[in-house]
Amino acid sequence: MKIGLLQLNSIVGDLEQNADKIIHAARSLRGKVDLCVTSELALLGYPPRDLLFDEAFIARSLKQINVIAQALADGPALLLGCAALNEHRVGKPLYNAAVFMEDGIVKQHFYKTLIPTYDVFDEDRYFESNKQSNILHFKGKRFGITVCEDIWNNELSWPFPRYLQNPVVSLQSEKIDGVINLSASPYYINKQTRMREPLMQAWAKKYQLPFIYVNQVGGNDDLIFDGYSCFIDQQGQIIKRAQAFDEDIMIMDMQDKQAAVLEHMSEEEEVFKALVCGTRDYIQKCGFKRAVLGLSGGIDSALTLVIAAAAIGSENVIGVMMPSPYSSQGSLDDATSLADNLGVKTYTLPIEGLMYAYDHALEHLFTGCEKDTTEENLQARIRGNLLMALSNKFNALLLTTGNKSELSVGYCTIYGDMCGGLAVISDVYKTLVYRTSQWVNDHRGREIIPVSTLTKPPSAELRPDQCDQDSLPPYDILDDILYRHIELNQSAGEIVSAGYMPELVTKILNMFARAEFKRRQAAPGLKVTPRAYGSGWRMPIAARLKDSSIEMKGSLSRSASEGRGCREATGEGA
Repeated sequence: MKIGLLQLNSIVGDLEQNADKIIHAARSLRGKVDLCVTSELALLGYPPRDLLFDEAFIARSLKQINVIAQALADGPALLLGCAALNEHRVGKPLYNAAVFMEDGIVKQHFYKTLIPTYDVFDEDRYFESNKQSNILHFKGKRFGITVCEDIWNNELSWPFPRYLQNPVVSLQSEKIDGVINLSASPYYINKQTRMREPLMQAWAKKYQLPFIYVNQVGGNDDLIFDGYSCFIDQQGQIIKRAQAFDEDIMIMDMQDKQAAVLEHMSEEEEVFKALVCGTRDYIQKCGFKRAVLGLSGGIDSALTLVIAAAAIGSENVIGVMMPSPYSSQGSLDDATSLADNLGVKTYTLPIEGLMYAYDHALEHLFTGCEKDTTEENLQARIRGNLLMALSNKFNALLLTTGNKSELSVGYCTIYGDMCGGLAVISDVYKTLVYRTSQWVNDHRGREIIPVSTLTKPPSAELRPDQCDQDSLPPYDILDDILYRHIELNQSAGEIVSAGYMPELVTKILNMFARAEFKRRQAAPGLKVTPRAYGSGWRMPIAARLKDSSIEMKGSLSRSASEGRGCREATGEGA
């Protein structure tokens, strides 16, 4: 039996276009396969979130199911990811479903059993859990039908079972010939090779069952879907794997036993391609054709510019340099060289006159006060206003350039360098920014990002001789402390036990806690780590927490001073 895996990029809510794309993909395999399979909720796009409360939207989606069935009356058969009504009128009104259609009609419905509500998932808000057996009888075969989370209740995924039910265990007891999984599994670094594939390989070997896995691809809001649809045989061999971060239509043969020759991306390549995918789709799906960003000559704006140019084309990106009296000529030269290397058009808007105007307007109120981060933050806010003006005038989405290290400790200016519509690298630690930037140059085989940008000490250039390390520890130390606390959920005591000074850990975790109010107001960012500051991050702002030897006070009590005691100025002048 041959099965077509339709790894497609759906647009959330665009039912007609999604349906047309599914029909076109399935028709392209007519006569070549017996069955086509889409990803989870492919018709609606994932995640549809509160669109699922819109009864008219759901009604339109149900009509589109029939449109697809009739369009494929001459084959091939299709297993479609969609929403279905809960006819029992008890519990949630919908099921997260897969419908099987053949000969122009819908013949069978299958429902998702495990309804995830953690991190970015909030499906219990909308969907009822399945209570029936999901067995598809097709051409003499019995397939167990699962939807995304249904295959994840495994010791490889969790230290203890997250759910009382285990659909894979239940299905294998019914003597099935294979498991088909329709997924919308969001990306994070190494997830495919370290989590998804080992998980399915373990199931396949344990129960001697082949696994057919179809994942969504593309960016939707803060989530990036990497695709990587695959076929794993009953011995746990990966027989075929689809492309990453791009649409792919893959034909697999159930009889094929030849293992695929797989190439694995480095973390830097994977992150770069994920961010290009997420940036491209966010810009285009939000209706923009162009993007604008500030160029400081620093590493963060450099990588962001490279990503934007790769995502939508250099001709559609505008770079803006906004020098102050503290901007070095070297930084301006680096920004110019970068833009020239990419073919990006730039503008220069000096801000010295605007700085003077602000100082003059506040002079009578600030009499007797020493200059501090207030004046530094004004520079960032002037730049933010200029960039927003260009965004408005040219209908270009403003990209912010702050990284995860800065956003974690509040080393950024709210309503300044945080202004914008998309925070491209806000889930990328500074050390990974450097590594990925170096990968860009290595991959292109020439100097795209100037070497001086990669080697000079990072600085916001908001005062004379400023350096990030005036306020922060070296980024390799800062990033490891943050990684342990955010990603590994380690306490202050555990981080100190790893070899860090208690005073440093206390300082960093206090900065982290006080910056929560900024993160809540930040532009949407693209998720590339397991714990990102997006839809899965639900920390309180007005909170006071005690963690062994440190006290972390919520940022609301300090919002009047915007994080006094914590460096607020931007980590990059842009």
